[in-house]
Amino acid sequence: MQAQEAWAPVRQGSVSELVMRRILDVIASEHLHPGDRLPPERELAAKLGVGRPSLREALGALKAQGRVDVRHGSGVFVADPEPTRKLRAALYGEDIAIEELYDMREVLEVPAAAWAASYRDPAKLEAVSAAHESLAAASSEAEVDWHRLQELDAAFHLRIVEAAGNRFLAQTQGVLQEILSRGIETTLRMPGRLEKSRVEHRRILDAILAGDSAAAKRAVRAHIRGARKAALQRLHEEPANGNDSGQGI
Repeated sequence: MQAQEAWAPVRQGSVSELVMRRILDVIASEHLHPGDRLPPERELAAKLGVGRPSLREALGALKAQGRVDVRHGSGVFVADPEPTRKLRAALYGEDIAIEELYDMREVLEVPAAAWAASYRDPAKLEAVSAAHESLAAASSEAEVDWHRLQELDAAFHLRIVEAAGNRFLAQTQGVLQEILSRGIETTLRMPGRLEKSRVEHRRILDAILAGDSAAAKRAVRAHIRGARKAALQRLHEEPANGNDSGQGI
């Protein structure tokens, strides 16, 4: 479903309720993600074929449900689903070892890669390819922007999980990536890790696009274990200085 089709005018029933359902349908179909901005009020009302009072009523109800975030002067944004907020709050309140984080990555991402390879949603596979292209380009720059590279790496892995077709899995992966990225530096800075990671990412992409679930699982497992080994090596080599720089991607 294209974005223009998603915002097709509503036709029958209580206008505000139909507007709510249409907005939630768009969120559910992943045209919008947490933090994404809805079209401006005037534009959105026109797209949906409704009056602004009905639109405001619908947005107010969605805000009360915690589904959207209304920021005066900035617009209306998609909010994190309640399960994601609760998961984030629970995990950030725990002292989680880096080994546990990488174990969880393997639990989530290995089957997700296999599902993405077999699910074969064209739009989501295109998103995976686009994320890989951006990551590969950034990793090949003469002057690497390490912070941006870390974000692009996380985005690539998240697009794969999204391509698996399980929204709760994607929400969980998003929170996990947030925790892993809290460190100031990425393990990709370690000698040789960037080049290895680039090769591993390509293998993951090729397996998923080929529809080879078994190869996708092997490639992701090998990649995560390589990142885990690098992260633990950094923790071992760097003296404790109050800087949680061992977490990486």
